[in-house]
Amino acid sequence: MQTLSSIGRALPSYSPYSREPATRTLAGITLPDTLLVSRAIEYVRESSEPYLFNHVMRSWLFAVILADRKGEPYDAEVLAVSTLLHDLGLTKAASGPLRFEVQGANAARDFVRGEGVDERRAQLVWDSIALNSTPSICLHKEAEAALCTRGVGIDWGGWGYESIPQADMARILEAFPRLGMKHHFAHAVCRIAEAQPETTYDNFARDFGERFVPDYDPPSAVDALLESPFEE
Repeated sequence: MQTLSSIGRALPSYSPYSREPATRTLAGITLPDTLLVSRAIEYVRESSEPYLFNHVMRSWLFAVILADRKGEPYDAEVLAVSTLLHDLGLTKAASGPLRFEVQGANAARDFVRGEGVDERRAQLVWDSIALNSTPSICLHKEAEAALCTRGVGIDWGGWGYESIPQADMARILEAFPRLGMKHHFAHAVCRIAEAQPETTYDNFARDFGERFVPDYDPPSAVDALLESPFEE
């Protein structure tokens, strides 16, 4: 049986769209078994609080289930790395002055470049992460980006919950318990809204700031338009 302690071992390389890529089984789900994926798992595990690590692992497993059911070609490594690293911006490893999804996307792109991933695939990882919380855009991008968003959406807001077979859901939740995900994630986003409101005005973090953070006053797109320096 696959155990968490064995996830990070060195593994053979993988070519996207290969007919017979190396695989592993986790929570009953068949997954790509490559050095890049193993290093991404170790990276996020070392960087993240346990609840956040479990969240990205569940998101990956959900995304793979959806991909397998759809039956269309996709780059399994890009999907894996994108879902695994999609919340790096909530960790100290990728903190900074930009919107947290962009901070995480930048860190993930640097990571995969360092692992020898070509620029096209590295940029696809960046797009998948930077846009994962903007489904009105990301669901219409490449298969890997859309699948990343859908997997994350199931675990975060329950969107598409019914698309995961109950037996798979039970095994995944047993392998990677939620550990108070709702409470911890809300607090993480509120910390950003409190400390860096200027990074939250055009994304979902604004909702948390408006509901939970006293004196939260982010920039307004309405004000930007009406106060722009043009005579009408």
